[in-house]
Amino acid sequence: MNTIDTILTRHSTREYDPSQKATPEQIEMILRCAAQAPSAMNKQPWSFVVVNHPSVLQAIENVHPYAGFLTQAGTAIIVVGNSDNCWEDYWRVDPILAGQNILLAAHALGLATCWCGVYPNEQHMENLANILNLPKEQKPMALIALGTAKQKTTPSLRFNPKQVHYNEW
Repeated sequence: MNTIDTILTRHSTREYDPSQKATPEQIEMILRCAAQAPSAMNKQPWSFVVVNHPSVLQAIENVHPYAGFLTQAGTAIIVVGNSDNCWEDYWRVDPILAGQNILLAAHALGLATCWCGVYPNEQHMENLANILNLPKEQKPMALIALGTAKQKTTPSLRFNPKQVHYNEW
């Protein structure tokens, strides 16, 4: 799949086939792609927590109101920002860029994903930090479900020319 097709056909999936999980090789490739994201001053203030143990997935489902399909997906990747290793305050932005790379790489590999909001919801951040035993400077920024879609769907195209302005509003 070429890059443009990957971007235009990626969409969120909330129903997964629990019999088909992401392989370790797929997960490693996805994380390699995540690490290629741009970051301010190349600080790369991110880490990734891969969760595939059913009890940890269930614990996350129990505290996150929009992630009720994690055990079905079989894998979650939590993108974590390091507030001590960043330029200015970019630990809030750079990990999100890495998260977008996760979504695109997974789709290119034929896997399905769903971005489940974490940042800036402080309660979601605190809950995940507690479950994952994160050090204080490590802040969970994004929760991404990863697996195989139960059924293939086609996303609607979202481009709206009214949202584009040239040179001024």
